[in-house]
Amino acid sequence: MAHIASHPALSQPAGPRGSAGVFAAGIFAAILLIGVGYAGMSLLEDLESAPPAGMLAYVLLFLALLIALGFEFVNGFHDTANAVATVIYTHSLKPNQAVMWSGMWNFLGVLTSSGAVAFGIVSLLPVELILQVGSDAGFAMVFALLIAAIIWNLGTWYFGLPSSSSHTLIGSIIGVGLMNQLMATDPSGTSGIDWSQALGIGKSLLLSPLVGFCAAALLLLAMKVVVKRPELYAEPKGANPPPLWIRGLLILTCTGVSFAHGSNDGQKGMGLIMLILIGTVPTAYALNRAVEPAQMDAYVVNAGKAADALGAHAQGAPAVTGDPRPAVTKFVGTRALQPDTLPALQSLIAITAKDVAAYDKMADVPPEKIGNVRNDMYLASEGLRIIQKSGQPAFAPDEVKALSAFKGSLDQSTKFIPIWVKVAVAIALGLGTMVGWKRIVVTVGEKIGKTHLTYAQGASAELVAMVTIGAADMYGLPVSTTHVLSSGVAGTMAANHSGLQISTLRNLAMAWILTLPASIALSGALFWIFRHAF
Repeated sequence: MAHIASHPALSQPAGPRGSAGVFAAGIFAAILLIGVGYAGMSLLEDLESAPPAGMLAYVLLFLALLIALGFEFVNGFHDTANAVATVIYTHSLKPNQAVMWSGMWNFLGVLTSSGAVAFGIVSLLPVELILQVGSDAGFAMVFALLIAAIIWNLGTWYFGLPSSSSHTLIGSIIGVGLMNQLMATDPSGTSGIDWSQALGIGKSLLLSPLVGFCAAALLLLAMKVVVKRPELYAEPKGANPPPLWIRGLLILTCTGVSFAHGSNDGQKGMGLIMLILIGTVPTAYALNRAVEPAQMDAYVVNAGKAADALGAHAQGAPAVTGDPRPAVTKFVGTRALQPDTLPALQSLIAITAKDVAAYDKMADVPPEKIGNVRNDMYLASEGLRIIQKSGQPAFAPDEVKALSAFKGSLDQSTKFIPIWVKVAVAIALGLGTMVGWKRIVVTVGEKIGKTHLTYAQGASAELVAMVTIGAADMYGLPVSTTHVLSSGVAGTMAANHSGLQISTLRNLAMAWILTLPASIALSGALFWIFRHAF
């Protein structure tokens, strides 16, 4: 096996050195303190504006937030290490510079994220647990899936295996859903899990490493045809940085991967944090207080149009005279359209419109009604999402437009992420990037191929990862930075005939295969324990 040349000095201290380093560290510390202060003050203001809760609620809030931010911290040093491996092993940046640079762009990626991935993850959870997230079962759900994900991530990190935090979290959610069904007094199979949504996310997780491998290999081959610069395809010489244009390209791709990772992976914790906040302090977080009178008026108008669209396809089914919620909840849980589904959903929409019409703005909803109003809105939104996704019944274009407009009004009121939550997650993810990165970096940089990573290989793998993760973020799909980038490095090694270290690939494949069943079993067992403990 060929010797890997010019290893970077990974043992140097994580912090920057010299006067410039001290200045950079000072700026970073100031930003960190400002961010922590802002998040803490915003949380306290929200808690003060809400009716007092019991001490137990505040304790649970603190523990749940600590665990959720701990997951993002572990995610930072577990997944983001992949983003800095190429710039470190091509000597484009020193390790301390690379992790600080990547941490900063992870931070910015989180702050500018849309939230689509966050609520895509949440929609996988059993609807009855989401609607009762403040109950003992709701807290057991949140604690179980987060602790299971952290345990598996730490285990794979310890052995230097670049497994996927996204993969782990999805498995943990499925494990909770399955155990919730098994523990139900009248279990209906696995209807508590949105298998169609899980299948879509599973496909993105399955295809992303294949895309990374093939696309990075093809990009490297195309570069060899188009860019005739021999130094681009050579191993680094000594510890000297590459030519400026190559260095700029590698730093640019590292920046893009870090930003895309923050924008995509950072959202996974956001959705769970919002569930925690809704469960512990519903009066402050169950409804979006920023919804103004004009938006409230639009909500009522959109509700009427959506109800008319559903009524046109009720096929003569009688109107619901009693409580429509059980029928809609059953539909959301089973995804099976029944004769009473559309009338029940139509009635539920009318109830939400009546509730909203009584107030000028969302902040005026009385505390005692907030939980019920939020649950009705969430249930109606999920019902509309499933109906539109199934394509049954076949709505006309103007009806589709009406349903989409009303669903937008619902989501505006219930699916929101406060700025301070983004800041807190950004800090956790950014700090995690700067801690414990070395194990994963060594695996990506030294143990995938049999030869040292060239500049072109690093740029190809990172460019593909940046584009893939960014595209997935636009469509609200969680993908694995780990899988895309490590498979991209393997693809460039294969295309370059550099040889692959089969033992490493076998370990990566085993981690990929075992992550889902292990996290399912772990979270399911923890959910069972917590349900009985609580």
